[in-house]
Amino acid sequence: MSEPRETHSGPPVYFLERQTYRRRRLEDAARLLPVIGAFAWLVPLLWPRQGPEAPGMGNALIYIFGVWIVLALIGAILSQRLGRREPPEPVRSAEE
Repeated sequence: MSEPRETHSGPPVYFLERQTYRRRRLEDAARLLPVIGAFAWLVPLLWPRQGPEAPGMGNALIYIFGVWIVLALIGAILSQRLGRREPPEPVRSAEE
């Protein structure tokens, strides 16, 4: 028979500080934003070009500029959040 596993009854172990983890995820989002934007701008190429259900050039331009505005807003929000320096969380010891 196998021996019973020891259970850890203390506080959870944190490998990364919460603020460091959040900042890294924001940096990842900022790096991924241009890729998402490029794919979003390619969507009008998939629209049908002829036929009664084909959107006009005006619809494609509205879509392109709409995507551009949304990307600019998301980029501004990410830039603002990445520019802030928040005080680090207090380090929790294993004794608590």
